[in-house]
Amino acid sequence: MKQTLAFLLLFFAVTPSIQAQEIRQAETKPICKTWYDESKESKIQIYQDGNTFSGKVVWMLKPYGPDGKLRLDGNNPEPSHRKKSISGLVILHSFRQNPTNPNEYIDGKVYDPNNGKTYCGKITYKGNHLDLRGFICALSFLGRSTRWTLAE
Repeated sequence: MKQTLAFLLLFFAVTPSIQAQEIRQAETKPICKTWYDESKESKIQIYQDGNTFSGKVVWMLKPYGPDGKLRLDGNNPEPSHRKKSISGLVILHSFRQNPTNPNEYIDGKVYDPNNGKTYCGKITYKGNHLDLRGFICALSFLGRSTRWTLAE
């Protein structure tokens, strides 16, 4: 009798956590995939990081420069980061899903390794592509838009 009671208590204690895990897996956001940048010279994997979304470079068509050396984050304003490879670099971070439009991800930061600058950003999910807008934080009309396509 004690074994049956212990089993039932364990079963009911574990079942909700299994169900919660299944629900979390089912709720994976459609933005959480691997995307080609506009030039198709790199792939960025977007992933959920707690309640926000980030993206890192996971593939580069040309990981080495014309000099044969690995492409580094040489324009980074932080000198200690200038010797890190662009491959693996987190270039999107702190995006959160817009509560009024589930296809928009807002209030994020976009890092451009080409110039070492970080911009505010907005991502709009549109099925097999994303529209990404990077802009000067206080002046959203001063920026650049690009379209990324699904790489998976």
